[in-house]
Amino acid sequence: MNKDTICAPATATGGALGIIRISGPQAIPVADELFYAANGRKLASQTGGNLTFGTIHSSDGETIDEVVISLFRAPHSYTGEDCVEISCHGSSYIINKVLEELVDSGCRMAQAGEFTKRAFLNGKMDLSQAEAVADLIASTNKATHDIAMSQLRGHFSSELKSLRYQLLHLTSLLELELDFSDHEDLEFADRTELLEVAESIDSHISQLAQTFETGQAFKQGIPVAIVGKTNVGKSTLLNKLVNDDRAIVSDIHGTTRDTIEEIVEINGAQFRFIDTAGLRETDDQVEQIGIERTKQAIKQSRIVIWLLDQRPSWSEIDEMDELSKGKRTIYVHNKIDLIDLNKFFPYIVPLSVISAKKGEGIDNLKRRIYEEAQMAGLTANASDVIVTNARHYEALTRAHENLQRVLDGLNANLSGDLIAEDLRLVLADLGEITGGTITSQETLNNVFAHFCVGK
Repeated sequence: MNKDTICAPATATGGALGIIRISGPQAIPVADELFYAANGRKLASQTGGNLTFGTIHSSDGETIDEVVISLFRAPHSYTGEDCVEISCHGSSYIINKVLEELVDSGCRMAQAGEFTKRAFLNGKMDLSQAEAVADLIASTNKATHDIAMSQLRGHFSSELKSLRYQLLHLTSLLELELDFSDHEDLEFADRTELLEVAESIDSHISQLAQTFETGQAFKQGIPVAIVGKTNVGKSTLLNKLVNDDRAIVSDIHGTTRDTIEEIVEINGAQFRFIDTAGLRETDDQVEQIGIERTKQAIKQSRIVIWLLDQRPSWSEIDEMDELSKGKRTIYVHNKIDLIDLNKFFPYIVPLSVISAKKGEGIDNLKRRIYEEAQMAGLTANASDVIVTNARHYEALTRAHENLQRVLDGLNANLSGDLIAEDLRLVLADLGEITGGTITSQETLNNVFAHFCVGK
């Protein structure tokens, strides 16, 4: 690991306050060169965990700012190294001037994610926890925040640790069989028992991998398609949900010819509502393309809102059921101020009722949408383990594929050395997630390349 002392602003410019972070073997001596403590004590003489008020000066003695310095001594810091954080005023001039003085005193500017990279390399966190830091910074709603916090606290790492322990136990039993294969009087683990353990591990890995789709829905917004015939009020409903005139509303049939997407937060979860072209028979080629995109939007959605403004026929109900097969479906009757509701209920139950134009029933519809998301397992608690990272998903997928070969080998009664080799591949796949088997600098650079500077 590079032993340079690094520095960077840890806060965005333009705020009332700014924080400059320094980490590395010379962090404390470099800070002492620039900092005059009000109590007259040097930072080098102080214990970690202290806050000290004073002034920062340039090399020619000019006072740059009054600051508070937080001192952290290795290994009790974010990076595991000696670390100093300077809290100053948020002026871009002040921050740049302090950084200039730090660089002149022997620091270098940190690369993107380098503080967190050092935390990983110093054993303060594993790689999946380090990646959770970036997810936490990027979180935009309660759901993505809770998932990132769960991963940062090590819930995902604990799951992987348990799986690795079981795999190591399985590997040791097979290798023990190899070591003493010439002793016919010794009895080893029954292959049926080994098969059961391997199947249990594979089931757990598969379940983790399957949460990736849900994780992507959390990050990008749970996709909700608003579907129905032309002029039933789909665009009006979208506008009401987002509280903005996002979609064009017109009495002319076929106004919406492409999908329009907007994000709405409901009870801390992020939903991606998709306004679609109305479904009808048409000779207009452009509108036909829009209708095909509507069907694609239904396939890609997790929840479908069927918007109605008149009683559908049984054939139309069958068509709606077929198009939204496998999706959480909400039938919504719009324009309740214009049509007799009693004509609807014998046909479709349960039915949400709204007036998109007047905004009536929208809050109840939002509650219903959230409830459907809950029933579909699309809401999360802070302790839930949900995979959101594509790198993790790929590693879990490879682990599942290699474990399939282990299961095939056990079923075919193959030699233990062949099975053990596939088990080692599974261990390596899981190790890549936490960083236990990563040796490539390029891989590490790719992981931290998307972090912000100062983190």
